[in-house]
Amino acid sequence: MSNQDNNYLDCPRHQVIFFLFILAAIIANPEQLLAQEVKKSVIKITVTEGTNMAAAVSPNQRTLVIDLQGTICTVPVEGGAATLLTDGMGDERQPGWSPDGNVILFHSYRDGNYHLWTINKNGSGLKQITFGMYDDREPHWSPDGGRITFSSDRSGNYDIWELLLSTGELKQVTNDPADDYHPAYSADGRLIAFISSRVKGGLFTINQSGQEQLVVPVNGVFNAPAWSMDSKLISFNGFAKGKSQLIVVNIATGEQNVVSRENEDVFPFRASWISEKELIYTSDGKIQRKSLDKQPAKAIPFNATLTLTRDSYTRKQRDFSTDTPHKVLGVFGPVVSPDGNTTAFTALGDIWLLKHGEPKPVQITHDPAVDIDPSWSYDGGSLIFASDRAGSYMNIWSHDMKTGADKQLTNFERHALQPSCSPDGKHIAFLLNDGVMGFGTATLQILDLISGQVRVLHKPLFTAGKPTWSADGKVIALAALQTYSSRFREGLTKILFVPVNGDPVRFASPVEGRSIGQRGKNGPVWSPDGHMIAYVQDAVLWVEAVNESGQPIHAPRRLTNELAEAPSWSGDSQSVVFNATDRLKKVYLNDGRVEDIPLQLEWRYQKPQGQTIIHAGQVFDGRSESYQKNMDILLNGNRIVEIVPHKTHTAANVIDASDKTVMPGLFEMHTHQNGSAGEMAGRNWLAYGITSVRETGGDPYDALERKESWGSGARMGPREFFTGPLLEGGRIYYELATTVSTPLQLEMELDRAVRLDYDFIKTYVRFPDYLQKRATQFAHVHGIPVSSHEIYPAIGYGVDAVEHISATSRRGYSPKLTAVARNYDDVVQLLSKSGMIMTPTLSLGGGFYLKWQTDPDVMNSMQMNAIFPKSYVNNINDFAKVMNASSQEAGERFSEVRNTLSKMVKAGVKITPGTDSPFITYGLSLHTELQIFVDAGLTPHQALQSATIRSAEAIGVEKDLGTIEAGKLADLVIVKGDPLKNIKDAWNVQVVIKNGVRYNIEDLLRKQ
Repeated sequence: MSNQDNNYLDCPRHQVIFFLFILAAIIANPEQLLAQEVKKSVIKITVTEGTNMAAAVSPNQRTLVIDLQGTICTVPVEGGAATLLTDGMGDERQPGWSPDGNVILFHSYRDGNYHLWTINKNGSGLKQITFGMYDDREPHWSPDGGRITFSSDRSGNYDIWELLLSTGELKQVTNDPADDYHPAYSADGRLIAFISSRVKGGLFTINQSGQEQLVVPVNGVFNAPAWSMDSKLISFNGFAKGKSQLIVVNIATGEQNVVSRENEDVFPFRASWISEKELIYTSDGKIQRKSLDKQPAKAIPFNATLTLTRDSYTRKQRDFSTDTPHKVLGVFGPVVSPDGNTTAFTALGDIWLLKHGEPKPVQITHDPAVDIDPSWSYDGGSLIFASDRAGSYMNIWSHDMKTGADKQLTNFERHALQPSCSPDGKHIAFLLNDGVMGFGTATLQILDLISGQVRVLHKPLFTAGKPTWSADGKVIALAALQTYSSRFREGLTKILFVPVNGDPVRFASPVEGRSIGQRGKNGPVWSPDGHMIAYVQDAVLWVEAVNESGQPIHAPRRLTNELAEAPSWSGDSQSVVFNATDRLKKVYLNDGRVEDIPLQLEWRYQKPQGQTIIHAGQVFDGRSESYQKNMDILLNGNRIVEIVPHKTHTAANVIDASDKTVMPGLFEMHTHQNGSAGEMAGRNWLAYGITSVRETGGDPYDALERKESWGSGARMGPREFFTGPLLEGGRIYYELATTVSTPLQLEMELDRAVRLDYDFIKTYVRFPDYLQKRATQFAHVHGIPVSSHEIYPAIGYGVDAVEHISATSRRGYSPKLTAVARNYDDVVQLLSKSGMIMTPTLSLGGGFYLKWQTDPDVMNSMQMNAIFPKSYVNNINDFAKVMNASSQEAGERFSEVRNTLSKMVKAGVKITPGTDSPFITYGLSLHTELQIFVDAGLTPHQALQSATIRSAEAIGVEKDLGTIEAGKLADLVIVKGDPLKNIKDAWNVQVVIKNGVRYNIEDLLRKQ
């Protein structure tokens, strides 16, 4: 589409206007103004080690520069106190020196992309020297001071570039289709060494004429070449078979020498040569000085003081016992009928029809299955949707609007999702997903409604959006990911045009370098007359005039001043219906008029009436390290009244658990879900004793549909604590995320967080710190916690929690955990002294598959084999073999991970259990996580506390959940065995009680 940047929000005048619109929206919703005062406290932490820290020595060899947790610091070469030169807000990394020693060069994420920056050695003169929509990394200054070489994805993958400082001219040095990175000038300036991921990759050199030479073929992963002072030797980092080493190669002879000692944790950054035989590098959390002989390295001691500002605020309050009805907010996938008068949508597990002007909708599906993704036929005579009513998988169904008859159209043992009817009514385009839970890749397929034949139209796409047809039925468009390079996974969400006749596909963006909205149901949507495409970008609704193949004719036109989701066209192509945060609206193209579409639909918490008595053989109350024996737990409705010694009761509603253990319901603290997981997902959670889940990113209306369905009892499932999409920067990967391109867009996302009653806010890996800081400030005044993948500087401006002990990072390495699964004093102190909560997700990092392959009880879990289809279990077996999780190398690395966790817990780091399911299996993975906690040295009591009271505290619901105490909600699990002795007994679930409602294991395991 158009390469011209016509973004309304790029104009300062328009930004002011847009801000006024936002202010008006907030005034119209005065509850947004009910904010609290946040008290702040300052903590100073002095650290003596750094995790994945780079260091470089000045030309006069008097001063070191390091990038401690993304902050540029200088240290005397003999060691001592560090002087912080930057504020940490720019994620400054991999510093080096100008040849004269007066300026420090590094790459920084300060503007939302990695670019090259400089700062004077005294901390003055911070300056950006490269710009644009691309990432520039790993800079190195030429010996003559006139050039800087760096790696960049400016050409569609990573190549080596040079910047001529006198003119600002950029020159591309390498142009191989593979990725080239980590460049370094030789001491005489004639050669550049670099690393390449080519098929025959490794350590290369290139001269000024462009002639390349492979110096060392790759063995494992290579990083960070650095030349000796005589240009005869190159040091580099090599990682293979679980070991990270510092290696030196003679470029004339090819002879290699491992300089580092056995099991040393060498960091993947350039060393600094201080003579022909001695260099400085970083490893084991320290700055090391090492000669090429066999003498041990000498650590250069340093200390750095980091200042943290932590927030004290009151968490938002929830009323889980109210009988007051709640407005349904989980209006998922609304689509307007061809006549423009009726909107279909999913809510409370079923499909509903809302006739405009009649605010009470009509329910047209009535079953325990999940019915999602409604789409109208071309003439409005039927609704097409996805449902799991025929088994474990979603398939495509039709509903006849006249007769009410339903018909199954596909029968796959994979999820068929996002159906879209062709203009002639003869075909349906849909996505056939590879994963049992609806995540991962999917192929674009076409169903012929006359013959029933299905054909694949396009190869697997990663989490693509809903298909839409051109008016002539010759092209299908959908939102899809196009990455910048193979080195990093992020890219842009673009519009993918797929000709039905098999001609080549093409990607297009309405605005160059910008993503359209969250993939899923936010466009593109082709108008029925074929002249326009509607889509969401920067959180607002746009249309673009196009020809029959989707080529742009005019610049995009903005239709709304407010956050918009899920656009759909009326049949006359003159109006668009959309979800406007917490209500439905329609906008008219001819005059821009926007009108509300009233919707009155409510839900109430499901809770029982009367009293229930549980006779417990032993009670783990969530606090004590020992059981209360032979007790009665008295419930009234959904609350615990008291826990007293057992006595004989005549009451009719008595649960005999006299030979069993009763414990609080468990929390899963990091999961992702979507509607395609179907009805079985909720039963599965409960069957494993999980009565609360914390969903860490997704479509908020999808998540709300789950929360309201499970809360109301429309289908069985746990409590849902949710957030909206992952708040992400200009580049994106998952469809769970949305790119936030401007501060104004962030304000709309934050406003939605309050109006939809988010339980927390989750930011993602490329979200810049200046936006994350604003999100944190806003969230806290509204009583909402914030979590991210980051620890610093996030921990310094109040972010509450961090996900994963390692996981994805925009840097290509983790600031929390090294390649050999260790961390050091900086990470441990930041987490332990700040009180930030970590959900380490150790099962995700190989622990689940290690347990699967080595512990028969895991594979033979009764819940797994009863609820999940056999094909899914077989897929886990196959993937575990591919992972080779039980290999010696994998086992050794995971042993390091457990040791690291043990060290952190002993230091006082607060942890909660989460798994990032469905990347590993829902439910079962939480129990493998608890087992891994125990393997790491936690007692079963500590592990169970992490999944009960500690998780409740992290969410802010400890007054209602997390322990078995009088006055708390009746979320309880009855298990066989002794989980305080054997943590595996925690999954021997017999009865689950959620909000006072009883579920027997037989009912939960029964196929619906």
